[in-house]
Amino acid sequence: MEFKTTQLFFTIFCLHILSSHAQIMQTYIVQLHPTGFRVKYFTSKLHWHLSVLEKSISTEDDDSSSRLLYSYTSAMEGFAAQLSLSEVDLLKKSKEVISVKPDRRVGIHTTYSYKFLGLSPTREGGAWVKSKFGQGSIIGVLDTGVWPESPSFDDREMPPVPQRWKGICQQGQDFNASNCNRKLIGARYFSKGHRVASLTSSPETVVEYLSPRDSHGHGTHTASTAGGAPVSTASVLGNGAGEARGMAPGAHIAIYKVCWFNGCYSSDILAAMDVAIRDGVDILSLSLGGFPVPLYEDTIAIGSFRAMEHGISVICAAGNNGPIENSVANEAPWIATIGASTLDRKFPAVVRLSNGKYLYGESMYPGKRLEKELELVYVTGSNKGSEFCMRGSLPKAKVRGKMVVCDRGVNGRAEKGQIVKEAGGAAMILANTEINLEEDSVDVHVLPATLIGSDESYKLKSYINSTGRAKARIIFGGTVIGKSRAPGVAQFSSRGPSYTDPSILKPDMIAPGVNIIAAWPQNLGPSALPEDSRRVNFTVMSGTSMACPHVSGLAALIHSSHRSGPQLLSNLRL
Repeated sequence: MEFKTTQLFFTIFCLHILSSHAQIMQTYIVQLHPTGFRVKYFTSKLHWHLSVLEKSISTEDDDSSSRLLYSYTSAMEGFAAQLSLSEVDLLKKSKEVISVKPDRRVGIHTTYSYKFLGLSPTREGGAWVKSKFGQGSIIGVLDTGVWPESPSFDDREMPPVPQRWKGICQQGQDFNASNCNRKLIGARYFSKGHRVASLTSSPETVVEYLSPRDSHGHGTHTASTAGGAPVSTASVLGNGAGEARGMAPGAHIAIYKVCWFNGCYSSDILAAMDVAIRDGVDILSLSLGGFPVPLYEDTIAIGSFRAMEHGISVICAAGNNGPIENSVANEAPWIATIGASTLDRKFPAVVRLSNGKYLYGESMYPGKRLEKELELVYVTGSNKGSEFCMRGSLPKAKVRGKMVVCDRGVNGRAEKGQIVKEAGGAAMILANTEINLEEDSVDVHVLPATLIGSDESYKLKSYINSTGRAKARIIFGGTVIGKSRAPGVAQFSSRGPSYTDPSILKPDMIAPGVNIIAAWPQNLGPSALPEDSRRVNFTVMSGTSMACPHVSGLAALIHSSHRSGPQLLSNLRL
């Protein structure tokens, strides 16, 4: 079901949209004064937006409709369009215009966590039972899309789609209306901002679906965490086995695909929020964000304010730039900003050195142990980044058949293992540095591998330097629950307070975000590497992206238990 498209495909598509002056233009988001619309002058908001745009266009052979990407009416009053710098200056002088902001790119920031949070399907008076598992609530997820065939989106025992729902199941590549059901009630995709921006990028090959279908896995993972249906036989190649449930397994899910191979653009995000408000979602879940910017520059903050006015709860990830202070993203006071916490579940993969000492590590490689000791090698002194196991940096003669030590940083954790494997290495020890300290985000590696903390890394390197022929083996311990203290704030979780306004204390709360098991698309291996041919229905991920949908699902439970609350709030504001 995999659809492959090259940069040529996106270039042709974009050139169809852009004017001949595209090389000197870029996308801008224009915010207008809501009072500027007059029925006697304009037949619709779109007509008004086109009129404002028309006044700024400096080239006679262009018309405003060819420049317009989106017209916003619910999340914001305004539009996104292709503009030159001179046209931007002209718009800024208009009395109808509040601001003109360049399109901004942001990034994408389970079988046990519901138990850890104390949710029980049988406890009388508990949140699940009282809310009927979130029944009737609609969670809108803005992310990379969805893999609708995942068992987490099965609609057995789901009630009918709420009559108030106004959304659609948008068709596209390998995705049609039949992919939606009573669980996955809506799906849309927004790509205009991305397509325009992708003209300046040049990926060698791009695997992407021009539809709501997920080709990255992130959106499928977050959506199932928020509202996935119960799946009784979930595991990651045997690790973390148990019953997977979203936080609101009775809630409906609506997907808004806004993130693509080149990131997530604010024009697309705002367009999705604009439509989601009209569709009738109760919750907006955004596991994405960039570096802190002032609220008046933050389109997520602007769109969220309008959503809040409609009684919609907006839940956002805090970002993964911790433990640096003031690094928190999505810092608007009306957004619930979620940091990541640990669980008391571990996946031990202990290194036994040939001197008899042990180093504690973790991994989800589906093995038991390396039957024999392997020689340890830590390649340093190369200008190619060999200590980080960068591609092309490992001499095959030095690493063939050995256990390679790779420092964290620069490239992806699982990618390092693939590079070691391609160079002929037999196993890998991923070593945290002082930046990562004891952070223990695990991966489903493509070869026997484990991650050790910075203290253990120091001991390992001291041992290698102390002997001429250091050896070790890895012992995989499966899944262990309840043997560690939790919750604790994850090392990577962004810290507050707000960078732009220190009086805003963020994040608002933490939720499980380390080593979270949730749904995964069948077009990807569990490591998400293109070389990984294994296929699973679930995999593990870490980040505030995983923490955010936990709270989104819990918010859906509250909406279900207090149905009149959001509507009453909306009426009071009106």
